[in-house]
Amino acid sequence: MKCLIVDDEPNALDVLETYIDRIDELHLAGRCTNAIEAFNWLKKEPVDLIFLDIQMPRLTGIEFLKNIDNPPKVIFTTAYRDYALEGYELNVLDYLLKPISFERFLKAVNKAWDRPSASTEAAPPVSFQAARQDDPFLYLKADKKMVKVKLADILWIESLKDYVMVKTDEKEVITYQKISYLDEKLPEGQFLRIHRSFIVSRDKIDAFSATQVEIGKHAIPIGRNYKNEVIEELSKDNFLDD
Repeated sequence: MKCLIVDDEPNALDVLETYIDRIDELHLAGRCTNAIEAFNWLKKEPVDLIFLDIQMPRLTGIEFLKNIDNPPKVIFTTAYRDYALEGYELNVLDYLLKPISFERFLKAVNKAWDRPSASTEAAPPVSFQAARQDDPFLYLKADKKMVKVKLADILWIESLKDYVMVKTDEKEVITYQKISYLDEKLPEGQFLRIHRSFIVSRDKIDAFSATQVEIGKHAIPIGRNYKNEVIEELSKDNFLDD
């Protein structure tokens, strides 16, 4: 999906470019610092998606959008909360309030294409390598490359809607995949689903209660529907019960 960023703030341009570069399905076609530049760009090269700032000199993003024929998909980006209604009336995909977090950016981008169904055999950007049973690992497709992650290093896995974030002590790897896929593939005795959005490594848990588990300084919630099974499973890990 070809993207165009239109914003008069250099820092905002840089942030969005960094986010776009982290998603393999997006391609940055160009950057424009005002709406007039964007008009000229679209005459030369059509795009699929525009990240459009609203408050810009000479011509606002709203005025720009009202004056182009057959506009591509648009996500508004702004530092002001007052334009949500106008964005809705202009049929924009989403309305991102600055400063924009990567997680919020992902939620907006997910609206820009038809999500693959859970049964789709689309290329899962995860490759499991179980040949070395003494040190198993997986490859995660992220930042336009396959990143190696040892199973023993994983602290937890967090769902970001159609993406997952795999957390280790050294890094966070974000890949386009559903958490349910990983839940089916990971070794059951080594990992435990404790929430619709979280899978944790059992041996990395430092403490737990009826509502959360603690890994280092991080508290991760236990989902209501997972509570009984999680408590039962973690109680099995207590060797004193033998």
